[in-house]
Amino acid sequence: MDRTQLLSDQDEVQAVESCPAASYLDQDLADDGASAPPADLMPVVPGYENLGPNVIPPSDFGPAGPPYPQAPSGAPARHFDIPAVNEELAQEAFINYATSKCCYSSKPAKEMIFTDLQSLNTYRYRLETFTESRTTQWASEPYNGQVVDGFNGVAPHPWSIPVPVPALFQDCKKAVRVPNTSTVKGCHSCLTLGRSACRRCVNSGRTRCGACNGTGRIHNGERCRSCQGSGIMRCPACGGVGSLTCKTCKGNGKLLCFIKLKITWKNNVYMAVTDKRSGFPVELLNEIAGEILRTDMAPMVYPVVGFPDSSTNSASENAVREHQAQFSTTCHILQQKQTIELIPITRVHYTWNEKTHIYFVYGVEHKVYTKDYPAKCCCCSIL
Repeated sequence: MDRTQLLSDQDEVQAVESCPAASYLDQDLADDGASAPPADLMPVVPGYENLGPNVIPPSDFGPAGPPYPQAPSGAPARHFDIPAVNEELAQEAFINYATSKCCYSSKPAKEMIFTDLQSLNTYRYRLETFTESRTTQWASEPYNGQVVDGFNGVAPHPWSIPVPVPALFQDCKKAVRVPNTSTVKGCHSCLTLGRSACRRCVNSGRTRCGACNGTGRIHNGERCRSCQGSGIMRCPACGGVGSLTCKTCKGNGKLLCFIKLKITWKNNVYMAVTDKRSGFPVELLNEIAGEILRTDMAPMVYPVVGFPDSSTNSASENAVREHQAQFSTTCHILQQKQTIELIPITRVHYTWNEKTHIYFVYGVEHKVYTKDYPAKCCCCSIL
């Protein structure tokens, strides 16, 4: 779940695929394997009475998630040295912006007179919560003499089955076979025959000739050579047999059925950006990189305190509490990371041809945004 918040520096916020190569159980149990028989035909496995898509609460079968973190011990206040954009840098960025546009004249950027530079530095807060969730369901594969372990002992509970954790903060999915749950069943798709009726010829082995559309004659009245004038030919789908190898059991007539444990690792993101209400489009901030001022990583991070921007402190407290409430009862919270980025924004006021205009220099790349450049035309030629 990704969530982005837009904060105002004038309003306080109230607190409230690099996957593992294999597990020890199975190399890969993909969803495109044989389908399992209906659930009412399967045995009831203790501890797995309620199979389905709903996630299994970790508190039912495993240790509780990380507790809410304790406040860190007192530390000296950190001072942030945030450089300001001067007139020389602001004008250079403006000139580069003007020359990059095919129908903009660079004269305003070169001849402008500065009247004011306002620093509107913005902070982007981001909380990443890396979670693991588990679900179970019946699955099957064609039976070819594999070991059947359904009577070897008690099936382990879903959260007690160890599965290697992938790289942190990267979405990933994996499926493994639950030990002591496999059993052999007759294939429900073909009724254990290993073959199913051909739908194209309806089990007859013959179908209408496609060359003459079943008439036995082609357009000039001559006998069709494809069907020798009969209008009927051997079914190309089944080769005239009238049946096809069952796709579910691959012709074996039997299935090895087992409970499949599906593990989902997800990086859940909460992001908040301070809105200075300056006229700068906040959506542009998603396209640029900022300067990282602070990074905390732990099984459960503590909300940011003492940061110079009070709305960022409030956003952190809100994010940590919200993720704890949202994920601690349904998932394992494996790791959290929170970062604060500085996005430099400077609003520039200038005059040209006795008129006042505004533009913004933003980001560490010193990009420029303006909606009223004073010398441009509708054609794509340089003025």
